[in-house]
Amino acid sequence: MKLFLTLVVMLTTLTSFSQSKQKPFAISGTIITADDNQPLESATVYLQRVKDSSLVTYTITDQNGAFSLEGKSYDATLNMFISYIGYKTYTKRLTITKEKINLGQINLQPDENLLDEVVVKATAPVTIKKDTLEFNVNSFKTKKDANVEDLLKKLPGVEVDENGKITINGNDVSNIYVNGKPFFGDDPTITTRNLTKDIIEKVQITDTKTKSQAFTGEESDNDNKTINLTIKEDKNKGVFGKASAGGGTDERYEAAAMVNFFDNDQRVSVLFGGNNINSAGFSFGDLSNMFSIVGGGGAGSGITTSKNAGLNYTDKLSDKVELSADYFYKESNTENDNASQRENILPDSRYFTDSRSNSVVDNYEHDANLELEVELDSTLRIDFEPSFTYGKNTSMNASMEESRDNDDFVTNESQSNSFSEGTTNNFRNDLDITKRFGAKGSFIRVSITHGIREANTENFLNSQTEIYGSNPETITRDQFTNGEQKTSTLNTGVTYRIPLVNEALSLDLKYDYRSDKDEDVKSTFDLNTATQEFTNFNEALSTDFEYKNDRSTPGIRINYKKDKIRFNFGGSYIYRTLENKDALRPELNLKRNFEALELYSRFTYRFNPKSRMFARYSLDNNTPSLNQLQPFEDVNDPLNTIIGNPSLEPTTTHSLFFGFNNHNFQKGLTIWSYAGFNVSENQVVAKTTIDDDFVRRTTYANVNGGYSGRGSFFISKTKRLDTLRTLKFGVGLSGNASKNINFNNNVKYSSTNTSFNPSLELTFNWKDVMEITPRYSVSFTENRFDLDQFSNQSFNYQNLGIRTSTFVPKKLEWRNDVNYTYNPNVGPGFQKSAWFWNTTLAYSILKNNGTVSLKAYDLLNQNTNARRIATGNYIQDSQSTVLQRYFMLSFSWKFNSLGKTGGAMPSPPPPPRRF
Repeated sequence: MKLFLTLVVMLTTLTSFSQSKQKPFAISGTIITADDNQPLESATVYLQRVKDSSLVTYTITDQNGAFSLEGKSYDATLNMFISYIGYKTYTKRLTITKEKINLGQINLQPDENLLDEVVVKATAPVTIKKDTLEFNVNSFKTKKDANVEDLLKKLPGVEVDENGKITINGNDVSNIYVNGKPFFGDDPTITTRNLTKDIIEKVQITDTKTKSQAFTGEESDNDNKTINLTIKEDKNKGVFGKASAGGGTDERYEAAAMVNFFDNDQRVSVLFGGNNINSAGFSFGDLSNMFSIVGGGGAGSGITTSKNAGLNYTDKLSDKVELSADYFYKESNTENDNASQRENILPDSRYFTDSRSNSVVDNYEHDANLELEVELDSTLRIDFEPSFTYGKNTSMNASMEESRDNDDFVTNESQSNSFSEGTTNNFRNDLDITKRFGAKGSFIRVSITHGIREANTENFLNSQTEIYGSNPETITRDQFTNGEQKTSTLNTGVTYRIPLVNEALSLDLKYDYRSDKDEDVKSTFDLNTATQEFTNFNEALSTDFEYKNDRSTPGIRINYKKDKIRFNFGGSYIYRTLENKDALRPELNLKRNFEALELYSRFTYRFNPKSRMFARYSLDNNTPSLNQLQPFEDVNDPLNTIIGNPSLEPTTTHSLFFGFNNHNFQKGLTIWSYAGFNVSENQVVAKTTIDDDFVRRTTYANVNGGYSGRGSFFISKTKRLDTLRTLKFGVGLSGNASKNINFNNNVKYSSTNTSFNPSLELTFNWKDVMEITPRYSVSFTENRFDLDQFSNQSFNYQNLGIRTSTFVPKKLEWRNDVNYTYNPNVGPGFQKSAWFWNTTLAYSILKNNGTVSLKAYDLLNQNTNARRIATGNYIQDSQSTVLQRYFMLSFSWKFNSLGKTGGAMPSPPPPPRRF
């Protein structure tokens, strides 16, 4: 904590010192059109230094065309630009003679020569085009060899966590495209960490839509965002890539290579990699990536050795046809030891369970994906997306468990050893055909999704269970199980949009039909002691059933879109049939019909280009799963028999969600918040009874009265101290509250759970010198119960960390990531606190194309993943295998022949842009 406070004081001092040498200014004005005298909303106003054209500050005009530029500068003279699509860029050289300058009314002249073929220069840092926010990359300064992730961290409103997850004003980023096309599937870090900033011209941010929705102009169905990276024209042809390899202590290693061939619309990328440091995805070991394992694989359960290879191909085959395809091969081996201690809470007593397990799991997987986009003409589009996965896995598991009563007498114990192997084939095909009619937004879309999944498994089990007490029993199993599972899905839908009032008001008529069919055959054979072969069929542990879930859903939705308001409201009615046929137990066959109403509504209001609020409501209906419905007695676990309840009713859930976000470009202020609330009727919960020997029998029941709520608030402020130094403050608050209805040994009870999680982060950046980010978070959790026999519980968890990067001397880079965690709630024998320190030194060679680095992972050798889980029924402490201290020496090399200069010269000014 002393270190944290020291850093705060140091950063505050640097802020005061920097501000004392600069001249403050406040420039205001109003922008109107010269042709019709109307205010221009969303025009970009920005200042540049005369000396080197570097960006000083910028803002966006409001609905009245007004703007205010505030900041500080060492320069007495600055260049001002005003940019808006369709109008000539306004330029003016300003002399900062006084703190406040009012430019009054500024007339923007229309560009009379603006045609689709006319080239218009665009250097504005931010451009707003309808629902697209576009950033000019050259306006955001980063270190010389920055990748896309480094760039995104500089953009206003964008947050990137240490695992590479990206959010924009609190909304998750679900897709990252390069020139509008996927780049190696759904792993965004392959794009953000392996493409360099110097080839990117623009970063475009839009609401996430399907290709068909973008084609018809529909609104997005979710709050996620999509990022599209456009490549500079002179950087879109050539070869570039990188390779890296490293070896270290404890036989740790990593290696990776990636080669990209770009030829305008045609792209080919090849990658491969391997490591035994828990980096399950594709990573080069770049400095900014080496710490991603802190919150992910490195601090997780087990130690994983992985290998992967991939190929991506994208091409525009003709003016009407575009193709994108990728293939991945993944291989992994994970070893893990797990230990847990559980205190089981009963209404009138308690008992304790200790367990240990050891597992070794091997996985092999081939993935292939294809996207074919065909626009036969401006009104007809076909999207065809097949995918295929083949997987093979083997696992060995050894476990033991012991239960003791409150007097510490053993009531039951078990141990087991198992070996299984299996294969999986998964095929899925999505087809969308969209036809537009007229110019008012009318269209019809037909969608077909078909999927087949087949799995075959073989499992050998040897176990022994001892139950003591008044009715002692020994259960010994030596078995072989052969399993075959097949799942087929067919989902078809039709949507027809009818314009009611031009493009502002429309009506959607919808119909969906979906059929899911599951076939599950498990044949279990006991060992025949006479022949020493598995020939004795065990019907109690075998299954042979077919399960169908068919539903027809007609629906209707009304949509409104005009100016600042987006609104839709829709409803559908589900006709559902569930049917199960059991070949081994025909008396368990069941067939049930369900009908339900579902509703959905979404409202968005955009106050101005900087802020908006949104709300949505949904009424959803979900049926119980097969294992919850089917009255089949599952005795796979001798200590916990499970049986379904065929009388269960579907669960109805009301969900309400609110959100607000605001980003003031010029002041560097970002605010986002959200709140959600769910109430469920006929929620399905487990209902367990426990006998005197602590042997459990579980079924399922419907309950009412449960709810859940969540909320979050985040505010950050980026302050530009001068042209080299910036300071960013971030404060976050999040919380959850829920009421759960459950059963404990057949006694119904309710629990109310609340949590509160404040966090604080500061980032001080001194360009080409250093970056320091201290952060602190704490979590408070409280569980309350309405049974006197249950004790209320309170927990807290604290995390304090600091990330530092220094870039001096010029070719030397030193990064540190230090985390301190304190978890006082875990039980005896589990580590309560730990320091986790990673550090890396890197030196650039070969004209900055090569890097030699020395990495120390978990330098203090204190890595732990001890954790506590608390519910109304139990409190459990657990800990498993983690990756611990190692040192690694690595070398990486990058190459680039993009553009006429082969990437050796500095990037040219931003190229013209076409509209």
